[in-house]
Amino acid sequence: MKFMGNVEKYKGFLESVKCNVCGADDPEIIYPARYELAKPDNINESFRSSGDEILIDPLVRCRKCGLQYLTPRLRQDVIIQAYSEGSDEVFVAQAKGREKTFARSFDVIDRFYPGKGTILDVGTAGGSFLSVAKRNGWKVLGCEPNRWMVKWCKENYGIDVHPGTLFDMKLPSESVDVVTLWDVLEHTPDPTRVLEECRRILKPGGIMVVNYPDIGAWVSRLMGRKWVFLLSVHLYYFTPGTIRAILKKTGFETLLFRPHWQTLEYDYICTRIAAYAAWLSSFGKFMGKLLHLSGSQIPYWVGQTLVVARKIQEVHKEKIQV
Repeated sequence: MKFMGNVEKYKGFLESVKCNVCGADDPEIIYPARYELAKPDNINESFRSSGDEILIDPLVRCRKCGLQYLTPRLRQDVIIQAYSEGSDEVFVAQAKGREKTFARSFDVIDRFYPGKGTILDVGTAGGSFLSVAKRNGWKVLGCEPNRWMVKWCKENYGIDVHPGTLFDMKLPSESVDVVTLWDVLEHTPDPTRVLEECRRILKPGGIMVVNYPDIGAWVSRLMGRKWVFLLSVHLYYFTPGTIRAILKKTGFETLLFRPHWQTLEYDYICTRIAAYAAWLSSFGKFMGKLLHLSGSQIPYWVGQTLVVARKIQEVHKEKIQV
């Protein structure tokens, strides 16, 4: 049967991983796998910036430190390859709203890092953040594995982005003032390694800005498995406790937690809801037409959290406690 063939083919791409915060390998299952929904021949469609395929891999929680993550999950080489290919017209169509979101973020960045310098955006997608940063007087650097996105950024913003990962850039140590990871850390196969590299390239006193979907937020607890950020592309699910723990482990002092409001077109938000609540998506679109909201830029929040952290000079290896 094709169904069983898809399941077995998908399982062939999987690997098991330990907790990325404390290294333990004794998790408890929160949501079991739904491999019957797997599409092993269309993995590239899932791993794109606008990917919204619902979670099919098992979500587990570390019994030792509380980190929630996927295991078994797609192998790292499969993920990176998938991210590098294909186009994403849906994502870049929302560039205007993303620019509005990023413009507001400089209230925070300027507060914790007065003055200008070099800013690096990891996983910059279409480069909307870099465009705003450049207009604000920053020297900008970025990396993005998707080659189509890199080309789009150059054609639309005139910014050259490195086509690959942070590690491919091989930046000098202590060469960057600010590093940003907008909706990126939860996608990475090894967040600890990413944060350690960010620390290496940051100048003394440099800051890092991370935006992530908080699985501990009240809206996540209310929606359960229908929470809109439970996606196949999200490999890790942080709470304030576990994000603080991984930042401390990798040499950062946490300076700020706050809700992160993002701006997107009303119709786009309704469309993204459809995979979880088709009736709500349809009702939202109906109300949008009735109230003439179609095409409007709407701020929204469903658990997104912004964290600012500063590089500390000495890292003391300690037992992780959350």
